[in-house]
Amino acid sequence: MKRLCFNPRTPSFSISRQSMSVSSSSVSTAPRPTSVIETTIDAAATIIMKWDAEASAYAGVTSLFYESKSEALLFIKSVNQLQEIMHLLVSHQDSDPEKLAQAQRLMQIAMKRLQKEFYQILSMNRTDLDPESVSTRSSRTTSTSDFDDDGSPDDEIRTVGDSISDGEDVYSMAISDLKLIADCMIASGYAKECIQIYKSIRKSIIDEGIYKLGIEKLSSSQVNKMEWEILDLKIKNWLQAEKISMRTLFSGERILCDQVFASSDSIRESCFAEISKGGTFLFEFPEQVAKTKKSPAEKLFRVLDMYTAISDDWQEIETIFASQSTSAVRLQALNSLVRLSESVLSLLTDFESTIQNNSSKAVIPGGGLHRLTIYSMNYLILLADYGNILTDIISDWPPQARTSLPEPFLHSPDSDDSPAPAISVRIAWLILVLLCKLDGKSKYYKDVSLSYLFLANNIQHVLAGVRTSNLLYILGEEWIAKHEAKVKQFAANYERLAWGKVFDSLPENPTAPMTCGEARECFRKFNISFEDAYLKQSSSVVPDPKLRNEIKVSIGKKLVAVYREFHDTHKSTVGDESSASSFVRFSSEVVVHLRLLQHRLVIGDKTVGRFYVIVDPTFVM
Repeated sequence: MKRLCFNPRTPSFSISRQSMSVSSSSVSTAPRPTSVIETTIDAAATIIMKWDAEASAYAGVTSLFYESKSEALLFIKSVNQLQEIMHLLVSHQDSDPEKLAQAQRLMQIAMKRLQKEFYQILSMNRTDLDPESVSTRSSRTTSTSDFDDDGSPDDEIRTVGDSISDGEDVYSMAISDLKLIADCMIASGYAKECIQIYKSIRKSIIDEGIYKLGIEKLSSSQVNKMEWEILDLKIKNWLQAEKISMRTLFSGERILCDQVFASSDSIRESCFAEISKGGTFLFEFPEQVAKTKKSPAEKLFRVLDMYTAISDDWQEIETIFASQSTSAVRLQALNSLVRLSESVLSLLTDFESTIQNNSSKAVIPGGGLHRLTIYSMNYLILLADYGNILTDIISDWPPQARTSLPEPFLHSPDSDDSPAPAISVRIAWLILVLLCKLDGKSKYYKDVSLSYLFLANNIQHVLAGVRTSNLLYILGEEWIAKHEAKVKQFAANYERLAWGKVFDSLPENPTAPMTCGEARECFRKFNISFEDAYLKQSSSVVPDPKLRNEIKVSIGKKLVAVYREFHDTHKSTVGDESSASSFVRFSSEVVVHLRLLQHRLVIGDKTVGRFYVIVDPTFVM
């Protein structure tokens, strides 16, 4: 015969509200009158045997809780009273053994009935009790207080009855019924049977949900062998699955488990731990990704996405998996965060090495943008979108040695009084590494002027990326101002070296009196220097419209007005018209000016052996 377990927490009990109440003191001194015991057992036998599926065909095909709620409540009350009588009979040596045996048989029949009811309610309400429905209806904070087990069984039944009369929905009704049955079975020593039914049904629902989300248990070797394209798809799927799992699947199941087994902390925790085992391999996957040896450029951003997902849901993870029995899931999530952060730091180091190890000596035509600049800034702009997460990860990363920095590069002084944020230091350092690499590549130009234009173009591209992204907030306005000054300096050096001879060929005072020979020599020098500058600079590239206009305006101011005055004043000085055509190769009507055609700095256009510089009619001196 089944061993009986009694709930020792019940110090007193009440069979009826009139004459059949017995105090705790009377229990300890004398057995209850035989008539009261018999009456209680007989009353329990009437309702229990009515719903014995083996004795009644009607009971075998009908649900007690769906057929008659009042009778279901009476059934529960009778079982609770029967359990109290059994406790009384066992506690006194002179009790009638036949009555105890009868009560035990009735209890077994009742428990078999309640197991059937518990299973039916869980099975028939799968839709209303699915995790999504539960999570949207409840919160774990309210569930524990709403189903606190401080009251007596009679109080619970009256509360449930009141809620029924108030017209609770199907969800609340199912929760109330499940809790009533669970409390009754646990108090009667049948907790194991109750838990087994709950686990078998609810675990299948969670496992099905995990399967539908595409979460699968993978080994580290399987992850390492995956092509990046496949792994990338799995990461994207994981990001969606993690969000749904934490905010719906596990959250809903946590709430349901807390409500059904509110009377026992240990039971609800062990039950949820068994059901939610899938959470462990949910959080194993990020660690496996972090450890994989594959390191394409996109990996850093996928790792940051996974870190962000776990970090954003960390409060939920700690709440849902708070107990010791579920600590494995919580610890796995924490371990994944650590591994992901380590991977981020490693990938940032790899990115720096990629810049430093770029050994290409190819010269970019016209001093244009280097591919390394474009690639690096695209990378850093995307990286800046993870500013908050990067701040957490980089905060403990040892800073670069100050001796390795050739000059201050931060938006605020790098002093003990006002230390720069760690993320600002790291991003500024990576850009500095890029600029130093570009400086080295500029030396491959044979034309020194193009090396300065190359630096101006590439730093301007860096600045444009900083201004239009979150890098602005990381580096600051002062950093931008310093590098804008560098662009102006490099542009001025380009202008001086590319057009200096043209500027120098014209007199400081273009209207000053000259002899015929002096005017001819001045025109000759201008023609030679201008043609030479044109030949060298006609393929120069300035992609940025702002920088392009600044260079155009600067050269125009120094060249156009001076040449116009010199031309108009001394054209006639060189001699008659036939002589003038030999020395004055550029007419005063068509003023020397700069024009950019398809992003190329065009200084002239050679037509029929003569140079004509095309005028931009919108140009304003």
